[in-house]
Amino acid sequence: MAIEQTIKYDAPTVEQEIEVVSTYRLEERAREVVPAGGFDYMSGASGDEFTLKQNNEAWSHKGILPRVLADVENPDTSTSILGHDIKVPFIMAPIAAHGLAHETKEAGTAKGIAEFGGTIMSISAYSGATFEEIEDGLKGNPRWFQIYMSKDDEMNRNILDEAKSDGATAIILTADSTLSGNREKDMLNKFVYPFGMPIVSRYLTGSGKNMSLNNIYAQSKQKITPRDVKFISDYSGLPVFVKGIQTPEDASLAIGAGAAGIWVSNHGGRQLDGAPGSFDTLESISKVVAGRVPIVFDSGIRRGEHIFKALASGADIVAVGRPVLYGLALGGWKGVKSVLDYFETDLKRVMQLAGTQTIEDVKNARLFDMKK
Repeated sequence: MAIEQTIKYDAPTVEQEIEVVSTYRLEERAREVVPAGGFDYMSGASGDEFTLKQNNEAWSHKGILPRVLADVENPDTSTSILGHDIKVPFIMAPIAAHGLAHETKEAGTAKGIAEFGGTIMSISAYSGATFEEIEDGLKGNPRWFQIYMSKDDEMNRNILDEAKSDGATAIILTADSTLSGNREKDMLNKFVYPFGMPIVSRYLTGSGKNMSLNNIYAQSKQKITPRDVKFISDYSGLPVFVKGIQTPEDASLAIGAGAAGIWVSNHGGRQLDGAPGSFDTLESISKVVAGRVPIVFDSGIRRGEHIFKALASGADIVAVGRPVLYGLALGGWKGVKSVLDYFETDLKRVMQLAGTQTIEDVKNARLFDMKK
């Protein structure tokens, strides 16, 4: 019988409100408190990190045209998606292993989201916490569930049943991660997860603890096809987002397979290095989608201007990832709330200066092509 080796991992434990001047600065502050292997896993990307850099640089390719005499005051950031009325056009992206950032794991993130109120948490199948632990923090607030599929469809049915029982109102199929990207920092650190993954442990050889991401992905389903979209939709009865869409062709394919939403993302630059910045692909995808289903956008959201530009380029809402984890690392659930408060305040500032009163106004705003 194999004995599981104990690996000491000193995740941050502090709970405090944090000052957020910019979320870029949070990354360097988090580096100081998170163990090196965990920080590199959270912040790093694949290969030369070209695509990660493109996610940041792509925002400079379009400018916001300020509109004055626009009769705007106290902009309204509320919107809705798939029957959820939310107070801001951003949600929590699905990210694995929040316990690398803070000892409270996903439960801490969930509490920060609940205290902020009025948005949605996306729960990763690679969570280090159980559904019950996450619910302790989330307290009935809305959640979507992101699935990494097992090779065994009976296992997938069991996981979907559990997610539905937990209250998930949509399923996110991550289709761009059939194996791990070339994450050189993780290899140099010989990074393994210091805790288990209770949701997917039922199909892993082992709990997930002391396993590398390569090993975990290898035990998940690699061959993802349109049939999987239909399978999840038909079995769960829930709307399905296909996450990882980077081309108009794949958006059309996903909608044809029954997807109820398109999730434009390059996984934060963590999968195929050499791909374009996610924002640079958004407009062409939104033209093909043409309003048939909602579009969620992620990868590189760091400022209110980024949220504005994504919405003006065709997204219905955006998903925020790493900045929330940096907030979790620096302040636990209170740090998460501080980051979400920052994005709400920053977006309102941008909306006011751009002359847009509502999210619908933002979606109809005209951006300027800075590359001309």
